[in-house]
Amino acid sequence: MHAFDVLGDPVRRRILDLLADGERPAGSVVDVVAGEFGITQPAVSRHLRILREHGFATVRADGARRIYALERTGLDEAGAQLERYRRLWPQRLDALHTEIARGVRARRKDA
Repeated sequence: MHAFDVLGDPVRRRILDLLADGERPAGSVVDVVAGEFGITQPAVSRHLRILREHGFATVRADGARRIYALERTGLDEAGAQLERYRRLWPQRLDALHTEIARGVRARRKDA
């Protein structure tokens, strides 16, 4: 699965948002995500497994609990893939700025 396929799912993005604030027990992740998305514990567990398998999350045992944390590997991979497009952004933003300025001038002229 491609990094953007992993990030394309809103449930997985929400889990990553939760983990960005620090480690969380699996039960805590399930409580939040199941409540917000109306999905079952097994469904949340599948999303957590996908995040682990693709380098976005780690898990460690703490007695009977499983503690999840954000892993940089997947995020670094996604960032590297985006990097190739970032060089195009300034041109596009400059073009957008020009179009906005034209619209402002046209409205002033019509007023």
